[in-house]
This record gives sequence, structure tokens and C-alpha cells, in this order.
Amino acid sequence: MDFDLTKAQVISTFLYAFIGLILYVVAFWLICKISPFSIRKEIEIDQNTSLGIIIGSVMIGLSIIISAVIR
Repeated sequence: MDFDLTKAQVISTFLYAFIGLILYVVAFWLICKISPFSIRKEIEIDQNTSLGIIIGSVMIGLSIIISAVIR
């Protein structure tokens, strides 16, 4: 199997990956700012497993949405 990648394809791949990561970080920051409690404290100190599962599920959903938009 021979892959013929051009310079533009490689650059666009890195650009879309960078845009996706920026959107992901902004979305996580918004979730932390909107929540009425400290997510870090609840997960790390209070060992709130259910909150960790919910935040993880939200992040997976955001990743799917971001990848669909980029695609």
C-alpha cells in the first residue's frame, strides 16, 4: 500500500487537529466556569466518581461533535 500525501494534506491535518484541540479546551473551560462547584475539588479531593463519569461522557460527546464538524 503506497500513500501519496501532499504537503497541503499534512498541513491541513495538523491545522484541523489544532483547531479541534482548541475547541475541546475552550469547551472544558466553559464547563468548569458554568458549574456551580469546583469540578477539580469534587473529583480529586471528594472522590466523586459519578461526576467524573459525567464529565468524561460530556468530553467524549464533544469530541464526536468536533470531529464531525471538522470532517
